[in-house]
Amino acid sequence: MTNRPRQLPVHAMMIVLSVLALFPVYWMIVTALKPETEIFSTALWPKAPSLENFGYVLEAIPMLRILWNTALMASATAAAQVLTGLLAAYALVRWPFPGVKLAQAVIGLSWLVPFQVTMIPNYVLATELGLRDTIAGLVIPNAAAAFAVIVFYNAMRSFPKEVIEAARMDGAGASRILWQIVAPNMRPALAALTVLAFISAWNEYFWPLLLTRHIENAVVQIGLEMFMSQEGNQWGPMMAAATLASLPILALYLVLHRQIIDSFMRSGLK
Repeated sequence: MTNRPRQLPVHAMMIVLSVLALFPVYWMIVTALKPETEIFSTALWPKAPSLENFGYVLEAIPMLRILWNTALMASATAAAQVLTGLLAAYALVRWPFPGVKLAQAVIGLSWLVPFQVTMIPNYVLATELGLRDTIAGLVIPNAAAAFAVIVFYNAMRSFPKEVIEAARMDGAGASRILWQIVAPNMRPALAALTVLAFISAWNEYFWPLLLTRHIENAVVQIGLEMFMSQEGNQWGPMMAAATLASLPILALYLVLHRQIIDSFMRSGLK
């Protein structure tokens, strides 16, 4: 009971920060519900809420197709990064070799290389392979991520070696140990990295802009750009499209939020 007065400033600060974080999302939804005559109104709620902007978005661009393209691209990219990161980290931990420290350093340094350095070679290669304007062209250059390798490597290093040795003595092979013993015990790290990789791919803009030629094959960030022009921005439809684009991310987080929080808590306890 005596600690409650001391905790009030902390809770008050957390409430203020939460409001500041959520207000842009709230304003996006409110703007999406405003008719054109109220777009620049500072009212916290429109006088006559309407779904007109959402209907306009669905008519102006193939929004559902774009959302499907983005979900497919982001899911494939996240799955590829998790798979390649898991295999690479397992190899580094399971079979150390004389140059393992150098390999780790190179992987870490590759994480610092900006996309602008590799975009021209990637674009030329994608063009020669006929991958322009395709989902595969968006996924393959991002199928491996140094961040995924680093995360899984650090997680596997803390995995009890006695469990792996016991499995080996029972006749389990390397593949069985990975998929039946190691991976199931890394669910928090797997969930956290899956969400981060999915969100990163979902928000990708520059690479799809280079590779996409038709709006039917575009991703959501390119779709949002359709409501921006030199004559002016269509704020209502743009916010409606942004609201629709935010729903899959919210759904993914609601499904995996327990694993994500567990992963962050474990990281903080180490």
